Amino acid sequence: MSYEPRRRPWEEEITVRGLRHRLTWWGERTSTPIVLLHGFLDCGATWQFLVDCLPPSWTCVAPDWRGFGDSEWALGGYWFPDYFADLEVLLDTLVPQSRARVVGHSMGANVAKMYGGVRPQRLEWLVNLEGLGLARNPPEEAPKRYAQWLDELRQPHREGRYESLAQLVAILKMRNPRLRQDRAEFVAGAWSRPVADDSGQNGPTRDREVRLRFDPRHRLVNPVLYRREEAEACWARLEIPMLLVTGGRSEHRGRMTDEQLRLLFKDLRSVVIPEAGHMMHHEDPEAVARHIVEFEHDCVSSAA
Repeated sequence: MSYEPRRRPWEEEITVRGLRHRLTWWGERTSTPIVLLHGFLDCGATWQFLVDCLPPSWTCVAPDWRGFGDSEWALGGYWFPDYFADLEVLLDTLVPQSRARVVGHSMGANVAKMYGGVRPQRLEWLVNLEGLGLARNPPEEAPKRYAQWLDELRQPHREGRYESLAQLVAILKMRNPRLRQDRAEFVAGAWSRPVADDSGQNGPTRDREVRLRFDPRHRLVNPVLYRREEAEACWARLEIPMLLVTGGRSEHRGRMTDEQLRLLFKDLRSVVIPEAGHMMHHEDPEAVARHIVEFEHDCVSSAA
């Protein structure tokens, strides 16, 4: 049985720094929507489960980052600072006259968290779903990383293809047994598109071969080492309330201790969803939504 959305989304296309971006909206257009930022290899449409659990009066909008979902691919490749610049344009377009309320998952949360330090006055609050940054890289790894990147550039791009949508669903379920069948089918449909047959037509049938929507160049190793010290310098300038939500069964949860978090962030609330993994907004959106609603209520009360 396929997932049946409670709130029907509508889509919009805008140009951000020369690239076409897809926006998925829930609710009537407003100048103060809650902005949802997806993680690596994901897309905006899969916030559907969480939106269905949030108050129906909330307007939410989810962009597809460049090279993901139905947003345009960047011919020159992908560099992390581009996401800061994209986010700035998106917020200027979507929330032009006030501070933005942002919910981010993984990569999306890491982008928002660093951007919030670069532009301390631009956000109102941030819900961070396991955007914990990456491990420190010693500079001695740089020659090997550059060599790996150069080697990968010489190889054909590895496009994700599956014999059918059903096969992709089965793989998603195998990798994440906590994901409900109907939600796995929804995510598989959002992440892929049918491969055109010889006549150039994209068939809608479940048995047709599908390919993943994201640019396969995202699979290339990043030649630039992650600079944890720079990230933490940005985090330290974050002046807004931040809710960090982690999954009790997530492999990412141990990246930072509570003590480290408290030292880095001025206004932090941290909660754990015991039976959820890293993809908590797919697995247990009800619990994630409850924490977001409580956090929003507390932020409004504190500002009053």
